[in-house]
Amino acid sequence: QAEDGIRDRSPSRGLGDVYKRQAEHKAAILPRDVQGLKYFQQLGPLLDRLHEVGTARDKAGNRALFFDQYTALLLLYFFSPVIDSLRGLRQATTLEKVQKQLGIGPTSLGSLSEAARVFDPQPLRKIVAELAGRAVPLTTGREADALAGLTAVDGTILRALPRMAWALWEDDDHRGVKIHLHLEVLKGVPVDATLTPAACSEPEQLQLTLQPGRLYVFDRGYASFALYRAVLDAHSSFIGRVKDNTAFTVHKERVVSPEAAAGGVVRDVEIAKLGSAHHKDFLRRHVRLVIVRRTKPNGNTEEIWLITDRLALPAEWVALGYKYRWTVELFFRWFKCVLGCRHLLSDDAQGIEIQLYVALIASLLIVLWTGRKPTKRTWEMIQFYLIGWASLEELERHLKSLKVSDEPTASTN
Repeated sequence: QAEDGIRDRSPSRGLGDVYKRQAEHKAAILPRDVQGLKYFQQLGPLLDRLHEVGTARDKAGNRALFFDQYTALLLLYFFSPVIDSLRGLRQATTLEKVQKQLGIGPTSLGSLSEAARVFDPQPLRKIVAELAGRAVPLTTGREADALAGLTAVDGTILRALPRMAWALWEDDDHRGVKIHLHLEVLKGVPVDATLTPAACSEPEQLQLTLQPGRLYVFDRGYASFALYRAVLDAHSSFIGRVKDNTAFTVHKERVVSPEAAAGGVVRDVEIAKLGSAHHKDFLRRHVRLVIVRRTKPNGNTEEIWLITDRLALPAEWVALGYKYRWTVELFFRWFKCVLGCRHLLSDDAQGIEIQLYVALIASLLIVLWTGRKPTKRTWEMIQFYLIGWASLEELERHLKSLKVSDEPTASTN
């Protein structure tokens, strides 16, 4: 069963006895396991707007679990190392301390399962965007100004159960869902995400979610002249990788500066038209091709062809902007391995989408609390607080120390 899986997300070896007890004996969750819930009171104003969502059909007025409460429970699920399943979450609702701090009563497994189907996830998506807007860049300087709004876009697949017939992938025995993530690189925060069956077109999905004022960076999987045009129409810019045999018409060669050469740039070309003479001129404007040579881990070299509409952006910063695309892969590692989002709490598309947005909210809260990207160490400290191993004062002292020691520094470029 999806709700019975054990997540591989142990915060440290020091919690090994807790996980061993859960995995081998499925011991009851005790009050001492969820002690530090006062921190969740700060989320009240953020979640209050969700209270009426999904209540329209409740004509009798007997709904016991509301969307704000369900969201708070999912946040508790992500931050608590002793709650690793939907059944564990149900058991936590029987604890007086959880009931008092989250304003809920004992909740049945059926109610938790129903919540994943009746609540609309879109209000959570708006909260993600709102929290992302509160974050500030983690670096400053000319480089940060030039790459303002740099947003890495990519997708990742979560394996689904065979009974999830809607989650198309390779065949009837392999199901999956795909998360399409937008990560604002210089802030280190997710700004948007959507969920689809694994068998889908990433460029088409991106076209549906484009925002103005962004500098999108994406890999070869998004190479599409129509997508590039859509980005421009959305009043944004792009740095995209294309195949090294892509046809183009040269307008003029540009001089490769020493700074660009030091960054691996070997050619900088202004292009009059992207594509061959038989291709439609989607872009209807000049763009640039910046070719970067890099050494692979095996010692071989390869050329990376980058297309961008930013004609004035120094070539070395075009190369750097593409290099930053890797940050979205690092976020996926955090998302899957640390937060444990490979474990799906629902087999319903709407329920998985709710889980996705709550996980992003959890990540954003860490950034806003600490002023830095979410890390396993800080996540551990919050967990220690929630199981009573650290006091609220110790947690706040830890967060304050991060803000002091990790203040953004100016770029030297």
